Amino acid sequence: MKYFLSLLFVCVLASAAHSQDSPYRKELKRSDLAGTNMEIITSIQEMKPGDVGALHIHHGEEAFYIIDGGSVETPDGKQVQYPTGLAGINHRDMPHGAFKVVGDKPIKFVTVHIVDKGAPLYDKPK
Repeated sequence: MKYFLSLLFVCVLASAAHSQDSPYRKELKRSDLAGTNMEIITSIQEMKPGDVGALHIHHGEEAFYIIDGGSVETPDGKQVQYPTGLAGINHRDMPHGAFKVVGDKPIKFVTVHIVDKGAPLYDKPK
């Protein structure tokens, strides 16, 4: 139960090509959210130095939890630390994910998406 609750407090760093799945994501579990037209998707992602996440949105909420932290570089050249234990939420239609993993450590994180059933998991920002 403790593990499951931890998964509910996760955020996303990585992403993929628009309307396609991330090459860094391994889906662990997918289930309908009872009484809604939404689904819950739990995944684990690992991005190595040099890997790039594309700017994207989700059709619902995304939570993430950083298992193994590291550094990323944004398109403007700013380096940002994502420390182990960081948790966050990307809200519906909020653009995020434009970065490159830098340094000598991969970043590993768990994501939980609660999204519209049948919609692409990743999409272009409007």
